[in-house]
Amino acid sequence: MGKRYWLMKSEPDAYSWDDLVAEGEGTWDGVRNYRARNNLAAMKVGEEAFFYHSNIGKEIVGVVKISKAGLTDPTDPEGKWAAVKVKPVRKLARPITLKEIKADPELAEIELIKQSRLSVAELTPEEWRYIVALSKKKAG
Repeated sequence: MGKRYWLMKSEPDAYSWDDLVAEGEGTWDGVRNYRARNNLAAMKVGEEAFFYHSNIGKEIVGVVKISKAGLTDPTDPEGKWAAVKVKPVRKLARPITLKEIKADPELAEIELIKQSRLSVAELTPEEWRYIVALSKKKAG
């Protein structure tokens, strides 16, 4: 299997893109959903993910790279949950909003919409490339 692409949600008032940039490397932990855990566990060093601000903003704001994979969540005393470390790669030229994604027929099958409560979702390489290209165009 080739390189996989991801989307990772964080509430910006809890942990934002700017927080990650300030830290330089962040631990993605606290995930308590089995599908999201499986996605975290499947990540490999060097793969990329979109950083998505959930609840406030509801938009993809940047790209991160998986810097350490296969970690046990440090917030889980039982050691059942997965975590990874991520580093910021770049901020998108412009944020891509959830509203824009929902309105785009090219993204009708994206896991972000299909499983809206999922905090760590997988994207197809086509969805990834499409969103990157979209971020370089003017909105509307």
